[in-house]
Amino acid sequence: MPKVLVADKISATGVALLKAQSGYEVVEAYGSTPEKVLSLVADVHAILVRSETQITREVLAAAKKLVCVGRAGVGVDNIDVDAATEHGVIVMNTPSGNTVATAELTFSHLLSLARPVPEAVQSMREGKWDRKTLSGTELFGKNLGILGLGRIGAEVGKRANAFGMKVLAYDPYLTEARAKSLGVTMATLDEIFALADYITVHMPLTPQTEGMVNAASFAKMKKGVKIVNCARGGIVDEAALAAALQSGQCGGCGFDVFVEEPLAKDHVLRTLPKAHLSPHLGASTAEAQENVGVEVAEAAIAVLNGGSPANAVNLPSVDSQTLTQIRPFLSLAEKLGAIIRQLAAAGRVESLRLTTFGTGSEQGSGAIARSVQRGYLRGIVEGVNDVNAPSKLKALGVEVQSIRSSAEADYKELILVEALLAGGKSVSIAGTILGKAQSPRIVSVNGRTLEFVPEGKLLFIENQDQPGIIGALGTLLSKEKVNIANMALSRTGGSHALAVYQLDTAPGANALAEILRNPAIVSAQLVDA
Repeated sequence: MPKVLVADKISATGVALLKAQSGYEVVEAYGSTPEKVLSLVADVHAILVRSETQITREVLAAAKKLVCVGRAGVGVDNIDVDAATEHGVIVMNTPSGNTVATAELTFSHLLSLARPVPEAVQSMREGKWDRKTLSGTELFGKNLGILGLGRIGAEVGKRANAFGMKVLAYDPYLTEARAKSLGVTMATLDEIFALADYITVHMPLTPQTEGMVNAASFAKMKKGVKIVNCARGGIVDEAALAAALQSGQCGGCGFDVFVEEPLAKDHVLRTLPKAHLSPHLGASTAEAQENVGVEVAEAAIAVLNGGSPANAVNLPSVDSQTLTQIRPFLSLAEKLGAIIRQLAAAGRVESLRLTTFGTGSEQGSGAIARSVQRGYLRGIVEGVNDVNAPSKLKALGVEVQSIRSSAEADYKELILVEALLAGGKSVSIAGTILGKAQSPRIVSVNGRTLEFVPEGKLLFIENQDQPGIIGALGTLLSKEKVNIANMALSRTGGSHALAVYQLDTAPGANALAEILRNPAIVSAQLVDA
């Protein structure tokens, strides 16, 4: 029976959705101390949080049955994602639920920097009628630089276009086609710093983005540039920002996020009149809270009911359309991984090279690669899943290279797995999906073309290409009361042939030893698919 710990308060609709699931036990423990959380997690299968509860390495170690952690919001700063990955725990967020809310808050800050509405409100409360000093500027015709054109950045771009702004966007993953569809112009960081009248930040906080906007950046900007950050504290260096505001290099800022929250009462930004600050209100709308609460509950239910995770931050994120397309290949990929490990058992595998031909998008290729790795580890590592398979392979010293190839292959869609062994030798296997029934097929082993279904007990025989081998093998297996269900044979020239026998039961060790005593048999290997 799935047990869900709702550690932070999410929407009542989301909690009700969890409670409506047959057999679910839902524990609501809002405002719990770290010690209390530790005492609650031993037998839970899912934990749902917002930003308050810390899911630490200690919590993950204590939660022996944990399957997933869901964050009702975008950031996962309060979750130890690396530790979760090591434990095979899926970490999911809800990136779309607060998209509009954050984009609208961003634009509220942009408008307030252009027209000093907060100052005007305060002036009126003080009994003044100060029209001259409260004059502003128009957004129309101004250059807006957007750092990060994900969901929220794209929504900000749409609103900026509606206001007649010229939108420049920096995003290392942005394509020309995507930029064109959104009506923005691709630009480098330095181009944005040089040209923008306004800059808004919409990137995650990573080692690459931390301090991205710093003193050197402000020196490259137009004097009087105005900057907004409703993404993550730390992307803009706060000390550099304060200095730029004080010197007039920065004409104003709208900030909703900070390095340390709550912002210290004596923080220098609180003292600067051109700093418009809000207390992390990006997702603070009734609609956004409802959306992320329902979204995180639905994501947890999907995973606990055996479905595919949505918006997993430690898995390749696959949309529903791509998942439908590649689902048959995921099962095939796992079998390829399991088979090649067994075929390579005589040597030490140093690396795996996975090549996909035509099997969907980059998202699909990533999911397929995880399935290959999971299959490779099956039977030799406990508790392996898509989340922790890469780290477990790395711990074994096996490097993984994943390639998506546009080269022509014999099949429209193909997965090729190669195991590179110590000493320079290699083993390879390739498979595809055939027919309306989407049946998995192995179509190549070590470069030799043959076709068989990867099911059950498979006996791989390499022999000298001469008469009588198949008959002798059949006779021996019949003595062992082992039935041959199917057979595939490859004769690609040369003196050797390769055959794969699909067996109903496994022959014993004595039978395998007797097979190898035949001088025409080069190798015999039993593989469990």
